[in-house]
Amino acid sequence: MDPIGKKRNAPSRSIKLRVVPGIYGLVRLAGDAPIPDWANGPGFSAIVRADDELTIVCPQDRIPDQVDADRNWRCFRSLGPFAFDATGIVLSLIQPLSTQGVGVFVVCTFDGEHILVPDRDWDKSRALLERAGHVFVE
Repeated sequence: MDPIGKKRNAPSRSIKLRVVPGIYGLVRLAGDAPIPDWANGPGFSAIVRADDELTIVCPQDRIPDQVDADRNWRCFRSLGPFAFDATGIVLSLIQPLSTQGVGVFVVCTFDGEHILVPDRDWDKSRALLERAGHVFVE
């Protein structure tokens, strides 16, 4: 509810999800590091700079072997767009996973959420999300 007691735009139905092809790596570099050339390319990637770090998510086959990375993540994405003031979207996606011991890494975009889960938990994650009422579309 908002401050005056009206119900916000919480998702009232299941969220449609799409598998994002590929295996991804997560890289943390120094906050003042330049964006490396290998981070650029086709497909899903995300680059976020904070004061103290530069985080890169990209297909792991682009990440050089000598770069320290958390590897072997897979991704699914919600099919939005959703209103920016809608509540519960991310929670409805991560809660079924987190409560069952699946780690998640979330990247939100203008039109949807990218939820990355360890490859070893991929099948479990899909089953948990479907059990929570979400639908994977091809």
